[in-house]
Amino acid sequence: MKNNRRIILYIVWLVLGIGLIVLGAMNIIDSFWSGMGGGFLVIGILRLFHQMRLRKDTDYREKMETEVTDERNRFIRNKAWAWAGYLFVLMAAVATIVLRIMGQAFLSQCAAFAVSILVLLYWVSYMILRKKY
Repeated sequence: MKNNRRIILYIVWLVLGIGLIVLGAMNIIDSFWSGMGGGFLVIGILRLFHQMRLRKDTDYREKMETEVTDERNRFIRNKAWAWAGYLFVLMAAVATIVLRIMGQAFLSQCAAFAVSILVLLYWVSYMILRKKY
C-alpha cells in the first residue's frame, strides 16, 4: 500500500512537470516555473523507474531495505546532516561578512538571516530532543 502511494506521488510529479513545461512553452508562465517542471519531470521518471526495479528485483529490494534500516548507515546519514548544517552556518557567516565588505547589504542580511534561522532551529531541536532522550 505504501509503495502504491509513492507511485501515485511520482506520477503526480511527472504530470505536474509536464504541465509546467507545456505552460512555459506556451509563454503562460516564466522560465523559472518551466525549469521547475523539468526538475519534477526528471525526478518523477527516475523515482518511477526506481520503484519498478524495487518491485521486480528482490535482491535489489533487500539491498535497499538493508541500506535504509542499517544502524551504521543511519549513523552516517545523521553525521552527514550534522556536518552539512555546521558547514552551512560557517559558510553563511563568512558570506555575511564578505558580502557586507563588498557593499551588498541586502545579500549580507539574507545570509545573516539564514544563519540565525538555522541556529534557532538547532536550539529548538536540541531542547525538544533533550527532553525526549
